[in-house]
Amino acid sequence: MKTIKGFEQARKLLDRSLPYEMTIEDSRTEASVREIIEKVKKEGDKALLAYTLRFDGATLKSLEVTARERATARLEGVDPYLLNALGFAADRISKFHRSCMQKYGKGFFKDGLGQRIIPLDRVGIYVPGGTAAYPSTVLMTAIPARVAGVREIIMVTPCGKDGKVPANTLAAADIAGVDRIFKIGGAQAVAALAFGTKTVPRVDKICGPGNIYVMTAKKLVYGVVDIDALQGPSEVVVIADSSADPSFCAADLIAQSEHDSMASSVFITNSELLATRVQAEIKKQLAKLKRNAIAARALNANGKVVIVKTLGEAVELANIYAPEHLSLMIKDPAKYLNRLKNAGCICAGQYSPVVLGDYVAGPSHALPTGGSARFSSPLVVQDFLKISSVIALNDTEFEKLGPPALLLAENEGLTGHANAIKIRLNKKKRNAK
Repeated sequence: MKTIKGFEQARKLLDRSLPYEMTIEDSRTEASVREIIEKVKKEGDKALLAYTLRFDGATLKSLEVTARERATARLEGVDPYLLNALGFAADRISKFHRSCMQKYGKGFFKDGLGQRIIPLDRVGIYVPGGTAAYPSTVLMTAIPARVAGVREIIMVTPCGKDGKVPANTLAAADIAGVDRIFKIGGAQAVAALAFGTKTVPRVDKICGPGNIYVMTAKKLVYGVVDIDALQGPSEVVVIADSSADPSFCAADLIAQSEHDSMASSVFITNSELLATRVQAEIKKQLAKLKRNAIAARALNANGKVVIVKTLGEAVELANIYAPEHLSLMIKDPAKYLNRLKNAGCICAGQYSPVVLGDYVAGPSHALPTGGSARFSSPLVVQDFLKISSVIALNDTEFEKLGPPALLLAENEGLTGHANAIKIRLNKKKRNAK
């Protein structure tokens, strides 16, 4: 991990607000994804089957996971203890989002004005797969949609070469209330959800993480459908003072780094001694982990240790970086919460590790990355609701609002707008006589 001393130097390295410039590699990726999207639009299921063979090495007779496959996975393919853990997590996630729904999910109508809050009709969730299984992502994306009242939840996820989806992923889908599951991944899966095929239904919104091809596809189909966000590699900032346990700090930095070699872990402290101890602890812990090579590459390439004078400087750097996860390993975290503006999830205190948020705490682990926490939010139940404004005024209220509206329409030169007001005002005058 690169060591940075001083606030000014750190600020230059952590500021991610500069405009994004597309690289040659990005351009090639986008061109490839456009080609895939167009082929799925034209050929539908035929293209999906061909891409599944090409990218996943699987020859499929059917794109959809059958009811029998789902039942077998839950009854025979998953350890009962894991099922219990998934159920436990699902209960906590549901409870959290039900609380959010109670606070947000009610419309109102007063004095002729109001809002109707309506759940989306059909949502697609993308769950990464192929070489690994992520049942937690199923829970974290599907459950908020179900709590919001979405009528139908469609899940897409890559299959293995044997044409099967991991049993624990299927079990999580059942627990979360997913309606249909398709064995497709990559940009082609996003295209299928956006435009629909003979087999895969078109959705209103696509949610969930994925690789660069998935994210590029989500970006390109936005407007045809809604998307939750463009999630990038995992990232964490840990702010710690001399009271922090070095082993806890190291473990939390490693945990996010083991996602992939592009993950970012930043440690900010006002204690040079703690910084030294944490770096030693990272080496010690890495040696014992299965994914130590991935974590080590991420830490070497993107890891940073920042030494500042005060915790106030640390908080300011965190706001500049706007991380996906922010861990406060300090003596009095509550003192600094109101000063933190830009973070997807804030984990306050040594016994609130980010990993609990990844699995069982309650809020979704689908979070803004790449500095987008400056302007965006975690996946929440509100993401699956839409609002219709309601204007239902009587003639008395119209008489009060009509004249100023008429003046505004005439000022903008929109005579048709003005006429729609005049006709009604004139009729009111005639009727009054």
